[in-house]
Amino acid sequence: MVAAKALVFDMPKVKILPHPEICPEGAEFELNDDESLCEGALRNGLKIEHACELSCACTTCHCIVREGFESLEEPSETEEDMLDKAWGLEPQSRLSCQIYPGKKDLVVELPKYTVNQVSEEI
Repeated sequence: MVAAKALVFDMPKVKILPHPEICPEGAEFELNDDESLCEGALRNGLKIEHACELSCACTTCHCIVREGFESLEEPSETEEDMLDKAWGLEPQSRLSCQIYPGKKDLVVELPKYTVNQVSEEI
C-alpha cells in the first residue's frame, strides 16, 4: 500500500521595492491564490491607490513587474487599453488589480507617480 502524500504548494511571494511614500523600506508578503496583487498589498497594509475599486477602469494601481513577469497570465485587452494611459509605461507594466498569482515569486516596483483623474488628494 502506497501512502498518499499531500501536495503542498507554496504561495507566491511578492517583494515590493522601496517606494518613497507607500513603503520606504520595501515590503514582502505572500499572495493568496484567489487575490490580486493589489488586494494582497492592501491586506498587508500598503496603501496602493485604486481609484476604480479594482475594476480595471483606471491606472492608479499601475506597477512594473521586475521579476516573475513571464509567470503571469497575459493581460486582457481591457487592461492593455488602460495601460496605454499609465504614466511611465514599461514593457513589464501591469495593473496590480489584474495580476493574480503565477507560479513564480514576483519583484514589483510601484511607479513614483500615477495618473489619477478622480483622486480627492490634489
